[in-house]
Amino acid sequence: GFVGAMPSTFHSPSAAAAAAAALIPPHGGELVNLMVSDAAEKAAVIASATRTLELSDRNACDVELLSTGGFSPLRGFMNEDAYTGVVTNMRLPDSNLLFGMPIVLDTACEDTKVGDKVLLQYQGKPVGVITVESKWKPNKPLEAKMCYGTSSIEHPGVSMISMERSKYYIGGSLSAVDKPVRPFPCPDPAEVRAMLPAGKDVVAFQCRNPIHRAHYELFTRALDAPNVGEGAVCLVHPTMGPTQDDDISGLVRYHTYEVLAKEVNNKAIRWAYLPYSMHMAGPREAIQHMIIRKNYGCTHFIIGRDMAGSKSSIDGEDFYGAYDAQDLANANATELGMQTVPSLNVVYTEEDGYVTADVAEAKGLAVKKLSGTKFRKMLRAGEDIPEWFAFKSVVQVLREHQ
Repeated sequence: GFVGAMPSTFHSPSAAAAAAAALIPPHGGELVNLMVSDAAEKAAVIASATRTLELSDRNACDVELLSTGGFSPLRGFMNEDAYTGVVTNMRLPDSNLLFGMPIVLDTACEDTKVGDKVLLQYQGKPVGVITVESKWKPNKPLEAKMCYGTSSIEHPGVSMISMERSKYYIGGSLSAVDKPVRPFPCPDPAEVRAMLPAGKDVVAFQCRNPIHRAHYELFTRALDAPNVGEGAVCLVHPTMGPTQDDDISGLVRYHTYEVLAKEVNNKAIRWAYLPYSMHMAGPREAIQHMIIRKNYGCTHFIIGRDMAGSKSSIDGEDFYGAYDAQDLANANATELGMQTVPSLNVVYTEEDGYVTADVAEAKGLAVKKLSGTKFRKMLRAGEDIPEWFAFKSVVQVLREHQ
């Protein structure tokens, strides 16, 4: 079952409304919900479409986040004016609200035109209908340079927009008829908000890999940060969309998180899964993650060195400075009504277990290290993984699925 199941009060509108009022308001003030619930209305929406578009994994994630309010205040895929505003100065044109990355739908279809209603399908099943309000040929080099800080296709995000995305973008309002079917649950913002304690700080931890001991130390210690209030909880909110080719699949990671939640059984942690596909866009993506987590009810966001960073696919050079993402996040946190919590650099020492790196250095402690590459090698070879590095339950799942 889903860890941290929804409280039964969720079904009482007054209790839900009261709890919602005690949580941080969504970006733009209102949680968008584009889901059509009435069966007859759904059928009418689907019947209104004149053409069909099969969504990529990445596009399906965007449709889901649009329809459930994860991308509030957006009510559909960005039109050209919103796209231009976000690309050039990270703001939505009408409201002037911050937005980190453009949310766009691409198509190769030459004759799709303004006014068309396009049925969006994922793996052959209808998920929604977009009413086309604009269609344009994006300036992809400019989009890349502004959003990813580079137009080099050595960057995985730039490679995606230039080589995977089609030549046209279409924008317009969305009517959603169903969530994409996934092999694991992705509770929507309203459901996650119902799991959170009213009037308390909620610290979001973003990850896209299995959680090992150092991560766990990092996000549990974040609850003791000086700017986090008493009785706060941590929302561990991994991104579950397609990741880089060498990353572990969403389904396997889901199993690692589920067994870990049972193993640690920590009342101060909530677990939920986010149908979002990483762009590895560094600073811009940090802003995007904060906005999404705000929509899910989070007040604080843990941000580490080189958050959502990426390296050149050719020579391994970093595209961003170690603190670029932190700096942009801090510069915009007040406007977003959120706070950042710097991710502590925790290390394992023979003498004192996990401590912060500065303490280890000051005390001259013996630090033990194990790289991700070495860990994967040991895993493949069936060697024992030291328990200081990884949780037994997580290692077991990773061994079963390699």
